[in-house]
Amino acid sequence: MGTTAHTDPAEIKEVYARLARTFKSGKTRPLEWRRRQILQLAHLLQDSGKMIEDSLLADLRKPRLESAVIEVATVVLACVNAVELLEEWNKPEKPTTVEFRSTWDVTVYKEPKGLALMITPWNYPFIITFLPLIGAMAAGCPAVVKPSELSPHSSATMASLFAKYLDPDAYVVVQGGPDIATELLALRWDHIFFTGSGRVGRIIAAAAAKHVTPLTLELGGKCPVIIDSSCDVELAAKRTLYGKTQNAGQVCVAPDYVLVHRAVKPAFEAAIQKAYNEMFPNGVFGSNVEYSKIINRPHIDRLVDLIKRTKGKIIVGGETEGDTVTPTVVTDIQPDDALMEDEVFGPILSIIEVQSMDEAVDFIRSRPSPLAVYCFTTTEVTKQKFLGGTQSGSLILNDTFMQLSAQEAPFGGKGESGYGSYFGKNSFDSFVHRRTYINMPHAMEPMLALRYPPYTEEAYKILSAGAHIEIPAV
Repeated sequence: MGTTAHTDPAEIKEVYARLARTFKSGKTRPLEWRRRQILQLAHLLQDSGKMIEDSLLADLRKPRLESAVIEVATVVLACVNAVELLEEWNKPEKPTTVEFRSTWDVTVYKEPKGLALMITPWNYPFIITFLPLIGAMAAGCPAVVKPSELSPHSSATMASLFAKYLDPDAYVVVQGGPDIATELLALRWDHIFFTGSGRVGRIIAAAAAKHVTPLTLELGGKCPVIIDSSCDVELAAKRTLYGKTQNAGQVCVAPDYVLVHRAVKPAFEAAIQKAYNEMFPNGVFGSNVEYSKIINRPHIDRLVDLIKRTKGKIIVGGETEGDTVTPTVVTDIQPDDALMEDEVFGPILSIIEVQSMDEAVDFIRSRPSPLAVYCFTTTEVTKQKFLGGTQSGSLILNDTFMQLSAQEAPFGGKGESGYGSYFGKNSFDSFVHRRTYINMPHAMEPMLALRYPPYTEEAYKILSAGAHIEIPAV
């Protein structure tokens, strides 16, 4: 399963046609069928946990604990939660109406959008594929998944498990590189879900626009960490470094740079060094150290180049060996430094000194909206300053990374960090069309008769009465 597989482009249209027939037949509409598919996905994960861990170890050298917790356990729990709430999510809504519309039976039905396409990344290949897939299943949408060619073991494992556990007429994995993605994007889908870089996201959005296809874009950006002078500096350093070392920083919500108040900058730098020594007492290259590799040579070269070009001072790490780049913390960074050019997407963390929290707010506001803002503070004033003064996909106080565990809340970006969201019911909402239904009673005809030409003065007065109601004072 380690070799890079490639779906024959000629198969793509056949797969598309097969899934289209399935959707048109109504097979995916019964809730019991959807429930069975979601539970099969849960069994897939439980039965194949070791295989999934092995795949992630081969592709990313990802520690088994991280794989088991994030890529398997989290998704199993999400499956069970979706099954428990499936009827509630799909239940028609009865909006509150004004009195004269109370007999219209105004209802909002949750209908599956149709065929879904998911193009998913290499850094967390299973969870980033399966959480939106659960939403598609709960909504009754067939789906084609195109995982990344950069994680071939995981992609091949996913393809084999789909064929074994899920309905092949509704859920299919196709494998390959950009050429296969291009073939897929030429087709008309009812929803596209993409997680990846902003550069590729723009290509996906342009392709979706040709067919006016709704789209969820989960991108990234430079996620800042703010260290207020009021916070527990040692705890902030440990939690920041933890977020940065997950998957060697190859995650869209990884802390990218730190804005630290000048009053606690020396203490924070010392705390970062202490936290590093506690997490890696024998160094990253010591025996029995579990630490992810950098995915491929171009990414290694890019990170090495950043370390060479930065004008800051390295206070932690900075070593590279083979496919490993150690957690690296660089201080005294200026806004125009090489490390601030783009999302780092690797284990390099920049420290920038600020004179106040207002300066930190202004710094963040001057840049594209990130996927997350992390703020370490104990004061309500600072909390409100960042809640009201900055924009981002998420705002997390006094920790990093852990918004990924809040499955009840929407996860998504804003602006250049993406649009749309998923997790839990938000995944389901991404793949349903909320269809309005009314059933106009015959008894309404005396009132409706006023709408027909020829218009009369009486009709004008009655039907335009809403323009003359009393408005509350400002």
